[in-house]
Amino acid sequence: MLTLESPAFENGAHIPTRYTCDDADVSPPLRWSGVPAGTESLALIVEDPDAPDPAAPKRIWLHWLVYNIPPALTALPDSASVAHLQPPVREGMNDGGRLGYSGACPPKGRHRYFHRLYALDTMLPDLGARARKGDLERAMAGHVLAQAELVGTYAKHR
Repeated sequence: MLTLESPAFENGAHIPTRYTCDDADVSPPLRWSGVPAGTESLALIVEDPDAPDPAAPKRIWLHWLVYNIPPALTALPDSASVAHLQPPVREGMNDGGRLGYSGACPPKGRHRYFHRLYALDTMLPDLGARARKGDLERAMAGHVLAQAELVGTYAKHR
């Protein structure tokens, strides 16, 4: 069974400020196990379904897309980014219009941040420097062998 965890926070718990716009705004360390046989690559999508207000969410905010992670890799380090991720690993655009990770930065209330790891039976084509979530989802369609999820929460300091 594919599992995803972080040494920085437990599933369902508060994401440390370091990984948010209130501090360094770097990606948290993530690690996984149980990659199924036949996996050719892994993909990661991090998003907030509570934007802009958890009491009245209007959209899902994309924080990070990473794909073509080799199945032999079992973790992403603290502060993983384009500079640290070697080919064939690729990153896509977040909803802030930047390539790479964009940390939790909720305008109101406590938001949930879903980190979803997908085991795929193929290596995906290069989706380009401006790849978005829809591009990745279309490329992954019909290739998902397993999925794992880690949820963290965060409310901005006022």
